[in-house]
Amino acid sequence: MIKKTIILSVAATVSLFAQSEVAELKALLAQQMKTTQALQKRVEELELKEAKRAKAATVHKKKKVHVAHKKRLKHVTPPVVVANDTAEETAPVSMQKNETFDQKSFLPDIALILDGSAVARNVSNSVYETQYIPGFSSYDPVEEAEIPFNKNRGFNFNYAELALHSTVGPYFDADAIFHLHPDEFEIEEAYITSRSLPYGLRAKLGKFRSEFGRINAIHQHAWKFTAQPLVYEALLGTEGINDAGVQLQWVLPTDTYLMAGLEAMQGNNDVSFGDVEKNNLYIGYLKSSVDLTDMTTLLGGVSIAHGKQDNGQTTDVYGLDLTTKTALGSYSSLLWQSELLYRDKQKENGSDKQAGFYTQLVYQYDQNWAAGVRYDSLFKNIDTQPDDLDRYSAMLEYKPFEFTKFRLQYIYDRSRAFGIDDQRKNISEILLGFTIEAGAHGAHAF
Repeated sequence: MIKKTIILSVAATVSLFAQSEVAELKALLAQQMKTTQALQKRVEELELKEAKRAKAATVHKKKKVHVAHKKRLKHVTPPVVVANDTAEETAPVSMQKNETFDQKSFLPDIALILDGSAVARNVSNSVYETQYIPGFSSYDPVEEAEIPFNKNRGFNFNYAELALHSTVGPYFDADAIFHLHPDEFEIEEAYITSRSLPYGLRAKLGKFRSEFGRINAIHQHAWKFTAQPLVYEALLGTEGINDAGVQLQWVLPTDTYLMAGLEAMQGNNDVSFGDVEKNNLYIGYLKSSVDLTDMTTLLGGVSIAHGKQDNGQTTDVYGLDLTTKTALGSYSSLLWQSELLYRDKQKENGSDKQAGFYTQLVYQYDQNWAAGVRYDSLFKNIDTQPDDLDRYSAMLEYKPFEFTKFRLQYIYDRSRAFGIDDQRKNISEILLGFTIEAGAHGAHAF
């Protein structure tokens, strides 16, 4: 009986404790619900207050724009308003599309490039100015040879290049590149490029460097070697093909990159062309790129330029280029680049068929150091002219920063004759050059 009484007492005690805990939980839940409701009400009040503040700011901004617009309109002729036109229809288009004006968005990207050198050469400056390439050019006692870079023994300031780039609305980009030499100001390039043509098309209009071959479109400060390839100088002159005209390119819809391009230019290049009574120079090219392995890329291209000389005869220049780049590490690579150019220049009693090539190997050790060698050769020269015109080059480059470059280069050149007596003389040259790039400057093709 006692045992039964004890069991009943324990059961009653447990039941009382359970009922007490449930009551406490119910009270706690009710308190939390009240707190949640209070917090939700506070959030709604804050959201309403923020919405009112945003609406007031928008009205204030519209008033400021309207006042600024009225001030500008004081200095211009008011537009003609047609009866029943709405305020939105008669407002300027720019104001209909944009309620605010950001002056910074209208400023172009600006880049400044400085290039100079110190030169040691075994030919005096006065003799060096009489140079020419036998069979490809000739000595003119009245006009000095055109030597745009590293002309003098000692110190040279080659040029300052000012480049401007801006997006002009949704359809065009505008670019202008100016060369400021010590004694002249030159418009290197000035053109517009389309942004939104369909079917992989892109158009260019203005004065620009043709994309004939591999290196013609690349500016001097981005060359792997300081000197222009010998075959370009001989067949296209120191400026290359850089002229006023139009360009149309098409990237074919293929798995492998394939680009076809056509250009119509005025033809001011008087080394191979020169008849500018009307535009006479037409250029076509096909360029492709393929990844041979995960680390190796191959680029190749074929080009043709057809135009007229100032004597009415035609000239055809053919180009074949091949470039391969192998990545050896994060900042290390090996680049091998070669080009072959062939020219068929018509004459009254036949034609001159001349050719040349260069091949160069550049080893990029890391972010800072690179070294390279190049061999240039001209061959298939005119029968009465020498056929042993070549040049050897070696360079060592140091880049302490991304946009600062110092280059030590040695050249042994056997392609020159000097003066009116056609004296052949080999040139040995050591050059230390520097290039500084500042501002918003785009990346260069490798």
